[in-house]
Order: sequence, then C-alpha cells, then structure tokens
Amino acid sequence: MRNLLPFISSHPGGRSALTCRFRCGDACFKETPNNSDNEYAGDIIAGALSRRSMMRAAAVVTVATAAGTAALTGPSAPRAEAAALAGHGNKPGRPQKPGASGARGLRFSPVAPNKDDKVTVPDGYAQNVVIRWGEPILRGAPAFDPDKQTAKAQAGQFGYNNDFLSLLPLRGERGRQVMVANHEYTDEILMFRGYDPANPTREQVEIAWAAHGLSVVVVQEEHRTGKLGPVNRHPLNRRLTATSEFRMTGPAAGSTLLRTSADRTGRKVLGTLNNCAGGTTPWGTTLHGEENFNQYFANGTTAMHKRYGIGTGASERKWERFDRRFDLAKEPNEANRFGWVVELDPYDPDSTPRKRTALGRFKHEAAQPRLTSDGRPVVYMGDDEKFDYLYKFVSSKRMKKGNSRAAREHNLTLLDEGTLYVAKLTGDSPVKEIDGTGKLPNDGEFDGSGVWIPLATGTTSHVPGMTAEEVYVYTRLAGDKVGATKMDRPEDVEPSPRTGRVYVALTNNSDRGKEGKPGADEANPRNANKHGQILELAENWDDPTSDGFAWRLFLVAGDPDDPSTYFAGFPKSSVSPISCPDNVAFDAHGNLWISTDGNALGSHDGLFGVATHGDRRGELKQFLTVPTGAETCGPVIQDRRVLVAVQHPGEIDGASVEKPASVWPDGPGKIVRPSVVAVWRKDGRDIGV
Repeated sequence: MRNLLPFISSHPGGRSALTCRFRCGDACFKETPNNSDNEYAGDIIAGALSRRSMMRAAAVVTVATAAGTAALTGPSAPRAEAAALAGHGNKPGRPQKPGASGARGLRFSPVAPNKDDKVTVPDGYAQNVVIRWGEPILRGAPAFDPDKQTAKAQAGQFGYNNDFLSLLPLRGERGRQVMVANHEYTDEILMFRGYDPANPTREQVEIAWAAHGLSVVVVQEEHRTGKLGPVNRHPLNRRLTATSEFRMTGPAAGSTLLRTSADRTGRKVLGTLNNCAGGTTPWGTTLHGEENFNQYFANGTTAMHKRYGIGTGASERKWERFDRRFDLAKEPNEANRFGWVVELDPYDPDSTPRKRTALGRFKHEAAQPRLTSDGRPVVYMGDDEKFDYLYKFVSSKRMKKGNSRAAREHNLTLLDEGTLYVAKLTGDSPVKEIDGTGKLPNDGEFDGSGVWIPLATGTTSHVPGMTAEEVYVYTRLAGDKVGATKMDRPEDVEPSPRTGRVYVALTNNSDRGKEGKPGADEANPRNANKHGQILELAENWDDPTSDGFAWRLFLVAGDPDDPSTYFAGFPKSSVSPISCPDNVAFDAHGNLWISTDGNALGSHDGLFGVATHGDRRGELKQFLTVPTGAETCGPVIQDRRVLVAVQHPGEIDGASVEKPASVWPDGPGKIVRPSVVAVWRKDGRDIGV
C-alpha cells in the first residue's frame, strides 16, 4: 500500500500564492461573499427520507431511459473484471502498451504522479506545442519579443494564459480546424522585467488589456505526424480583448443597472475579462464564461459589490488609474457588465460577440449546452466560489438545423429567451451519517434528489422582492433568496452526449465546516475539503427541462489510499491519485476527461480519463502532467488527438522574469510562455484503444 501523498501547500488545493493573487484576486483568503442565511443541504436532509422511495423510483426511470444501466442511486454491482485487473498490476506508473487493458478509450499506460518541468505523456504517445503566448496570428502583427512588447503588437498576437479550447470543423480546407481559446488572466510579474506592482506603467496596463480576452486561430494538421500548428494571418483569425466591443442581449439588456456614463444605453460593453472555461454549441458558436471579474475593479461601494467579491480599496493591477470605468466609486454599474456568458461566432470575423443576460450573472466557469428532444438548448452552469450555486437555463426556442443565413441568425437568439433555474439538493441519508470525514453513509453512496428552482423567465421574476432585471444582474442574491444549496466551488458542468447524465466538477472548499460556515452535507461530504469531488446528476425521465433530478457523487477525489476517497466503487488499488477537478470533457466512448487545478497531493496538475459506464465505471487513469507551476486547462478530446491549454507555467512564489521557476516550453534563457499542446499516438491510431 502506498503512503498517503503529502499535502504541501498552505493555500487552497496546491496553488501558489502568486496564482491566487493574479488569477482570482486571493478570493480564498478574503471573506466568503456568500454569507446568506439560506438553508443548505445539511438543513434539509432530514426531510428527504419521506420522499426517498419516490426519488429512487424516479432515478431508475431516469437512468434506464438514458443508458439502460443501473439507477443513479443503486449500489454498485460487483466488478469481477475490475478485481481481475487489480491482480494484473494495472497501477499508476506500471508500463503498459498503448493498446493495453482498460476501458475503451483509456487503454494507455497511466502517467505516474511527478514534478517534472515538462508535459509528460504516456508511453507510445507524442506531443507538440501548437501555439504560444505572443505568436502572431493577425496580418501585420510582429514576431514576439518580450523586451519590445507593445499593446498594438499584443492585440495581433495569441493572448496570455490560455484556458478553454474549442476545435470546430472548417469546411473546404482539408486538414484545418478553427481553434478558439480563452485568455483568462495576466500575471504581470511573469510578463514584464522589473515589474513594480505598486506602480504599473500605462504601457504595461495596455499590454495586459490586449493579452486578455479570446483568440480565434485556424490550425493546420501535419498529416504524417498529427502535429497541429497555427495558420498565421488566416481570414478567420481574430483577437477580442479587454477593449473590444461586445453587445448585451437578452432580457436585462438596456437595464438601468447596466448603464454607465460611457454607455447610456446599457447595451454596449468594452471588453471581456477573466474568461475561464466555456462550451461549444450544436449550432457552431462558442460560449465563454467570465469568472473572477471582480478583481479588476476598485473601490466597491455597495453590498452587491461585496456579494460579488469586489473589494473597497485599490485593485491588484491598478487599472483604475488608467481608465475610470474600473473605479466603481466613479462608475458603480461597470462591474455589472461583467460576469456573463459570452457567445462568439468564430465563422464570422466581423460579428460582435454577445453577452447573454438570460443566463444570469455570477462567476461563470463554463457553459455547455445539450438539446431537448424538440431541439431546445439547455445550458448547465456553475458559480466558481465557495458556497455558491449550480444553475441551468432552458431556452424557449428550438434550434434550426442547417447553415443557411436564416438558420444561423435564428440560432444566435436561442440563449436570449427562456427560464433560468438554480439547484437545491437533498441527501437521502440521516444527518448523523454525514460526519465531515468523507465516510460513506450506510447505504454505500452519497446520493439523493434535487429540484430546479425557477428564478426568472423573460421579463417575469419568480423570486419574491426582485424584478427580473435584478434576478439576471444579481443572480447570486436570487439564489440566496430561494434557498439554493451551497456547494464546494462548482466549476465545469458537462452533460454526457452518450447518456445525458450531467457531471459537475466541485474543485474544493477549505472553509467547509469552519466556525460560522456550513458544515458537511451529503453532496459536499468533507469538511476542510482540499481535494474536491465530481457529482453525477440525472434529470427525471431523462428530460433536460425537468424540475427534478437524482444525483450521487461519482468521484470523491484524493489519494486512493485515503479512506475518504471514492471512485464510483471501482477498486481503489487500480486508479490514479487525483486532486482538485476543474474542467471536464467527454470522448466518443463516453469517458469523462478531467483536468485539475491546484493538485494538493504534491504532484503537478494533469489530465485524467475515467470510465462512466460499464464494468469499469470509475476506472481513472492519468493521461498527462503539466510543467512546474502550471494548471491543466481546456481539454479537447478527439478520436486521434488530445489538446490541452498549459496555463501559468512557472507561476511559483518568488518567480519573476528575472528568476524563472520553469524553463518550459523553450528551454533555459527563454521567457516562460503559456501554450497549447497537442498529444497523439505515435502509431497514428485512436487515443486509448
């Protein structure tokens, strides 16, 4: 048996203080924004028992319809094949051939936990850097020179700290795809020599504005090797930055809550900030979540600013010195124009991206739609904050098929009309069985039922005391008022295209169980939760528009030798250690791929694949690790290629341009650069088969 891997960081998860400072404005070390006294799951578990039989029956129908397998709330069946696997040495780090045993799509040798300053991939796989921060993608943009960087140059180059990635088909251009990338945040200490945080220059600030936002870049496959590379100056290539024009749409557009002295219409916004994860729509657009936008604003003046984590003093980057819109004492509504889901049409380089107010305003991690049986999109979303909520949006419009101009124009309105909901979860075990240690209750699983509480439909509010506009702009307050369940940082939320089940990455929550804070409940079963969990949700009758669902914890992360961990019942001697699940994606086989952020087990972050169905359900393998200080982001899982965004490499306490903590990707003497990496099998066959 392995010794428990060490917990080596005093920060939440395994993040460095530098990452906490620039990525989220030290959110975990400030007062938790959600201090509402609404009931949380622990308060309502006792009332669930009378409904237990009913909800179990609903779960049976739900999952039988979705996948023809066992119910969500049923106990795991014995796994003879998994037991045999455990006896054949299929453990992390044990060499296996690319076609070795395992769930289909996961037949590779697991990468062992490590602290190597490189991207480590399984035996039999190869990799290349697709594109780096600063590479020119627009016509006229110069080659990257970190010592001669300008805002104009950066606005034509690939942005900083790539996160969400999407690859879309490009008809008529063989071997090419359209890649869309988020650029979540800047770390000026790692970008500029001699950076003075107390006195940034205008040039540095304007470069940072240009390094935020989104990139659209066409990529070309090298046929013989599987490598990807950018097609510089392609007509579809595009940069959207903190100063580009965006349009507010939907029921809150034009609201007085969104008007400023620079935009008295409440419909035109400059920029998008802190774009984290996102989604790809069935109609060919991409969605981008504005997450930790609060940190860019100074001098918060209202209780609502505080509810959204905005401080009362200066901001970290001091942008308010160079643009009054970042000073809320002067422009109190400017922050209300951020925290939305942005929709981008990557096939139209002249289009104006839209901020969709019908999807609510909070710290959006991601937004991934699925379609109802009659063609209406349903979008699941998480608010990445300790003790905040899980949401969904159900459109009232049906998607039109095809690529005609009329169909595309119609589909670009789908996310402006519908109903916004927030989740309330109930466990089915007695309160005394949830003791905060992660010990399974007597029924063998953390599971229960839930309801979707409507918040607003169009111009109609369902929240007493709030108008519809207030619900959309102050969505967190609406969730407080209706008693939504306080979760452990709900981040990426993805429905499985194979089964319809929805998977929620809950990254961690160091405050769970602290004095004055909510204690453990069945959906969030560990106090001082540093490793996180993944929740699996099945809508009643497999209907995405349902107002009820069954749920259970699919994975409780950590070292498999830790008794508090759980891997869907799969033998823990045969899985890789995992900590702090963040972004998730699916492959064609129905496996869930998980990228991590802040590994608290002493290893670098990585990408993992886990089977979600069949006899190997819960079998989890590590596919890659990222370099020193980096986070794994934006996974795209294609049949023959995996793409990851390597974010903030070298972001270690004490590091700077002059004293780098990493030499990735270009070696000693070169500046550390966030980059996108492609991985493929050397024999050219499909990943993991």
